Amino acid sequence: MNKSYLETMPDSKGFFGKFGGSYIPPVLEKPFAQITEAYEELKNSSKFIEDLKYVRKHYQGRPTPVSFAKNLTEFCGGAKIYLKREDLNHTGAHKLNHCMAEVILAKHLGKKKVIAETGAGQHGVALATAAAYFGLECEIHMGEVDIAKEHPNVVRMKILGAKVVPATHGLKTLKEAVDSAFEAYLADTENSIYCIGSVVGPHPFPMMVRDFQSVIGFEAREQFFEHEGKLPDVVTACVGGGSNAMGIFAGFIDDKQVELYGVEPMGKGDKIGEHSASLTYGEEGIMHGFNSIMLKDKDGNPAPVYSIGSGIDYPSVGPEHAYLKESGRSKVGLCNDIEAVDAFYKLSQLEGIIPALESAHAVGFAMKLAKTLSKDKTILVNLSGRGDKDIDFVIENYPIPNAKF
Repeated sequence: MNKSYLETMPDSKGFFGKFGGSYIPPVLEKPFAQITEAYEELKNSSKFIEDLKYVRKHYQGRPTPVSFAKNLTEFCGGAKIYLKREDLNHTGAHKLNHCMAEVILAKHLGKKKVIAETGAGQHGVALATAAAYFGLECEIHMGEVDIAKEHPNVVRMKILGAKVVPATHGLKTLKEAVDSAFEAYLADTENSIYCIGSVVGPHPFPMMVRDFQSVIGFEAREQFFEHEGKLPDVVTACVGGGSNAMGIFAGFIDDKQVELYGVEPMGKGDKIGEHSASLTYGEEGIMHGFNSIMLKDKDGNPAPVYSIGSGIDYPSVGPEHAYLKESGRSKVGLCNDIEAVDAFYKLSQLEGIIPALESAHAVGFAMKLAKTLSKDKTILVNLSGRGDKDIDFVIENYPIPNAKF
């Protein structure tokens, strides 16, 4: 019997083809080996699996539903659009799916503190929530620009008991937050663990976060079949690092007839510094301990990036996304700031769902794609988070439309 894709990828060294791996300083080799060993042990533990099932059902509120976006579908006039409602997961986004599991792992290793980066703040809020639930200290590193932009999530993290550390160097956004968090972790690997917030970083994190997020795809597969009696024609999600996308892709990756689209942020234009479209404009390169596709400046260093969505302005992408694109299994969609804001308002006013700006990129792309497809086709969008955190920023910069249409 042939093994499934998820059983065979990555290989034992964390490679998806040539992408992935672990490019870390010697001081980190032992703690990362311990994390790998602990994960391999836990993922086959019936107690761990039962504990996670309990938390997901009785605390997180899983399963989250799949909703038919009837009004948005009629507005677009083409393929049916469905939404996997990760905005209804506790804390308002998909991030808690892996954060609860990572904190269980931290406790298993005897750690007292969890450290992480965050862009839009959703990973920070989720990890602070998990740390509070399981009784661990929590330290979140966040770019100074994002701290100002995502103020509601900063307040939530502090209320939940987390220490928020501003990253004040460089562009003061997500890449710098990762740099800062890694430095803090290096200073105390004995008592702390770095809980990476996406399918990025050195092995085992791209695999581990994907596995924890795969609950999205497995739920959605069953739920979509209840709606339509068949699988979707297209599955799409926004991609920065790419955890929500890998989560939903996991449920359909062996179904070759289902097209997978990772939607990248085109920001304000196609010049370096105006977008964060790594898969579209990047090239192979190593950053933050893994080999993938990354945007580079003229000197070969990570390029400056931009997106209206603070959680997806990252100059690289999860190595599995790079592999899936290169192998032809996934495709890349694009959505710029204006299209994302339009989708933000359209989904709000037509469906009564206020999406995160990151998720609005996937909705915006789905709206464009739906118009090119016949009415018997279906698109499943991973609505990765809700937009509470973004409402002040959006209305200050993009006036509320007077009418729905």
